[in-house]
Amino acid sequence: MIHIVTSANRADYEPQIENDFRIRHDIYVGERKWMNLAKPDGRECDQFDNDDAIYLLAIEGQKVVGGSRLIPTLKPHLLDEVFPHLAQKGVPRAHNIYEWTRVHVIKERREGRNRGVALGSLFCGVLEYCLAHDVVALTALVEMWWLPHFHEMGWTLDPLGLPELINGEWSIAISLSIDRRTLETTREMFGIREPVLAPVARKAPSRIEVPA
Repeated sequence: MIHIVTSANRADYEPQIENDFRIRHDIYVGERKWMNLAKPDGRECDQFDNDDAIYLLAIEGQKVVGGSRLIPTLKPHLLDEVFPHLAQKGVPRAHNIYEWTRVHVIKERREGRNRGVALGSLFCGVLEYCLAHDVVALTALVEMWWLPHFHEMGWTLDPLGLPELINGEWSIAISLSIDRRTLETTREMFGIREPVLAPVARKAPSRIEVPA
């Protein structure tokens, strides 16, 4: 299931959030060598991991296997504060537009050509959340290799500017349109037939497992 964590219920999920910060560090620093994110405590978190952040955590049994982050674009966010020059068309801001960042799945749950059902569940969870909260678009800074995957899922993309080399990879700022069809085509791509979001009122598991 994909669990939604906000400032309202974060106290119930604090161990899971802390575990996910360490997973992020393992992936972005350890695997992908984004050394500007390296921290002595092994936690990858930034100035946008605050009360405005909405986390979607993939939890299987008692184990955090991936996550994602949404930020309202009317609040300070990565594209607006750090990379505004990549949005030559302007940074979209509205109450129904969110920024989408830090999409990740642990190595053990990346399977097959489309990187597995854990990633597909995260995608579907993000879309389900957006549709439930009348979010019509997401902004994101993505590596160029994501674009064909988004196209295969039937997503409608609008480049916000020209790509730039970031951390050794060509990356581009984009806007993603959200509608019911987007969710349906994404579910079809990953063979997901049911909603993936856990009830918001449900509390976090009482313990967690830290991936080896």
